[in-house]
Amino acid sequence: MELNIPEIIAILLVAAVFTFGGIRIGLRFVLRRLAGLIFVMLGVSFITFILGYITPGSAVDLLCSKCTAAKYAALHHFYGLDLPWYQQYWNFLTNLLHFNLGLSFEIRGLKVTDILASGIPISAEIGVLAVILQVLIGVPVGIYAAVRAGKVSDTVLMTVSLMIFALPTFVIIPFYQLLMVALSQHNLPFLPVSGWGDPIDFVAPVGILAMVGMGFYARLTRTTMLEVLGQDYVRTARAKGLTERVVVYRHAFRNSLVPLVTAIGPAMAFIVGGAFFTETLFNIPGIGFMAVSAIQTKDMPVVQGTVIIVAAAVAIMNLIVDVVYGILDPRIKVA
Repeated sequence: MELNIPEIIAILLVAAVFTFGGIRIGLRFVLRRLAGLIFVMLGVSFITFILGYITPGSAVDLLCSKCTAAKYAALHHFYGLDLPWYQQYWNFLTNLLHFNLGLSFEIRGLKVTDILASGIPISAEIGVLAVILQVLIGVPVGIYAAVRAGKVSDTVLMTVSLMIFALPTFVIIPFYQLLMVALSQHNLPFLPVSGWGDPIDFVAPVGILAMVGMGFYARLTRTTMLEVLGQDYVRTARAKGLTERVVVYRHAFRNSLVPLVTAIGPAMAFIVGGAFFTETLFNIPGIGFMAVSAIQTKDMPVVQGTVIIVAAAVAIMNLIVDVVYGILDPRIKVA
């Protein structure tokens, strides 16, 4: 497998974070968390397998509604469904250790890794852009509201943020699509309501995801900033005659980053799993869309593969967040 330049840069950045953070908080802590990561993934793999095992019916039942008994038995044997559950789980776990998620039930002969590999880059494009916009817009709004706490601007910003955050994507997207259809019927400029491929197709999915998450980061930033702004060292910095900008950004904001990193870490991890509602309603062939389609067709290997990938991403990002804590806050020191 060849790595391109962005992937090499990402690997080097992660390695640098682990190296510097490991020195700051202790190598023993990093190794213990890595060991814990293995047990977490074992637990997730078992739960994922058992849920798929006890689910009534299978894709073979759907594909072979009119098959002969011999053909039905042959397909069950081909996918290993005629084995005891513990042997099936052992095969499932062995394949995971070799980064093999098995074969799709719906598309015979096609590996699950090949199916999901085509959707992950699309989900990553949408998710990364959305999270970047959420942070770049939501964090400054939260800082602005915290500095002006109790004023009209603070009340208005937080009310709007709460309203936006309270609206789920599966409510916003149909209204957006109806609006675009109405604009097109009146020969007015409009954006696509589905599909993928052109740069303009990014606008609506990324914009809606960014808008929903922006409210969360605005409120979180305001809460953490208000707590930090009330600390003694902030009052001391002001008493020294430092400008308000230096007090807010160099002293207060820097020390309020830990809760933000805690929120951003899982958000970046779930990017791998795609935005299920957004991708489905916009007909975007990301990993979320593929997972929903697999659930409808009972293609359990694809569903299980999606769960494993998302769980691994969340566990790894939580580990990275713990390491970043040691970089952001020198007071964090684990023996």
